[in-house]
Amino acid sequence: MRSPVPKVLHRVGGRAMLDRAIDAVQAAGCTRIVVVAGAHSPEVARHAVARLGEGAVVIQDPPLGTGHAVLAARAVLSDFDGDVLVSYADTPLLDAAAFAPLFVAREAGADLAVLGFEARDPGPYGRLVIGEDGGLERIVEAKDASDAERAIRLCNSGVLAAPRGVLFSLLAEVRNDNAKQEYYLTDVVGLARGRGQTVRAVFAPETSVMGVNSQAELAEAEAAFQQQVRRRLLDSGVTMPAPDTVMFSHDTEIAPGAVIEPYVVFGAGVVVGQATIRAFSHLEGARVADRAIIGPYARLRPGADIGEAAHIGNFVEVKAVTVGAGAKANHLSYLGDGAVGAGANIGAGTIFCNYDGFDKHRTEVGAGAFIGSNSALVAPVTIGAGAYVGSGSVITRPVSADALAVTRPEQLEKPGWAARFRTLKAGRKTR
Repeated sequence: MRSPVPKVLHRVGGRAMLDRAIDAVQAAGCTRIVVVAGAHSPEVARHAVARLGEGAVVIQDPPLGTGHAVLAARAVLSDFDGDVLVSYADTPLLDAAAFAPLFVAREAGADLAVLGFEARDPGPYGRLVIGEDGGLERIVEAKDASDAERAIRLCNSGVLAAPRGVLFSLLAEVRNDNAKQEYYLTDVVGLARGRGQTVRAVFAPETSVMGVNSQAELAEAEAAFQQQVRRRLLDSGVTMPAPDTVMFSHDTEIAPGAVIEPYVVFGAGVVVGQATIRAFSHLEGARVADRAIIGPYARLRPGADIGEAAHIGNFVEVKAVTVGAGAKANHLSYLGDGAVGAGANIGAGTIFCNYDGFDKHRTEVGAGAFIGSNSALVAPVTIGAGAYVGSGSVITRPVSADALAVTRPEQLEKPGWAARFRTLKAGRKTR
C-alpha cells in the first residue's frame, strides 16, 4: 500500500477493513472469531485485541503462507466443535450474504466448501477445476495452469468452510514443496479429494470478493461500496438528484423521503429523518429530525442534534448542540456545546464562545429567544426563553426570560463630520 498504515487498517466507508471483516463474520453467525496477525504488524494485533479481546488474536511468526496462517489458530480453537470459516481482512465488500452458500453446501453434505467467483478477467487468480460430478477437483494457481485451465473463468476467493477437525487434519498434511516454500491453504482441496471427501464450490459476485492490495484498489473498493449504498438508499425512497456526488459512511441512516442534494459528505454516526440536506454540507456524528433543512455549506459535527423543522443554514457549524424544533441559525455562525430552544433564532455571525483554552463550557438559549447578528455568547451562559440579545453584543452573564440584553456602547454621532473630512482630504491631494 506504500503507507505507514497497515493494509487492513485502511478504511472503506469510514471503517477499517479489518473491522468490516469482523462485522461480516459476526453477521454470518460465527460464535468464535480468531484474528491471525503477522508479527510485523503489531498495530493490527492491537486493533484486533481492542475489538475482540486478547484471546481472539494469534500471531503468525514467521509468515509462511495462507495455510500456515490458518494453522496458527489451531491451538486456540482446540476446544471448538463446529465449522470453521476462513475469511480475509483485505476483502472489504464481503458480507454475510456471500458466506451463506458455504453453509448451505456444508448442510448438503460437503466436507469442504470453497467460495469462488466468475472473473471478468481471470488473470492471476487461481482457477477452480470442477469435475464431471460437479465437485471441486482442485485449485490451480495461474502460473501453474495449462492453457485449458487458464481459460477457466471460475476463480478462487480464498474463502472456505469446513469442520474444525477436518480442516486442521488436512492442513497438517500440506507441504511447502513449492517455489516460495510456503504452505498454501488451497492445497487442502486436493488433499480432501484424495481422501474421498466431498468438496464443493459455491459462488459470489466478483465485486463482493474484491481484494485490496494497493491504493488504486482501495479507491475501487470505496467506489463500489458507495455505489451499493447509493442504490440501496435510492431504492428505499431517498431522493438524490446527483447520487454519484454524495459520499456515505458504513453506518449512515437516512429515512425514505429525505432529499440529499449534490456534494454532501456523511461521516460516521449520522442519522437523518425526512429532512433536506442541501448541497456541499458535511455531517458527522449528527442526528437530523424530520422536515429540518441543513445547508447549503453547513457542517454538523459530533453531538449535533437538529430538531424537527429546524434550519441550519449556509456556513453554520454545529458541534455538541441540541437545536430545538423550528429553531433557526441560517447564516455564518458557530454553535458549540449547548442547546438552542424550540423556535429560537440565531442571527448571522453569532458565536458560542465555548472554549477558555482549557475546558469547554455550555451555552443555553431558551425557547423563542432571539440572538441578534454578530453576537458573542461567552459560555457558560444562559439566555432565557423569549429574551432578545441586541446585535453586536458580547454576553457574559445570564439574560432573564423576555429581557433585552445589549452590551454595545452608545452610538455617537458628530453632525457634518464626514463632509469636513472629505474636504480636508481632497485639499491635501491637490497640493
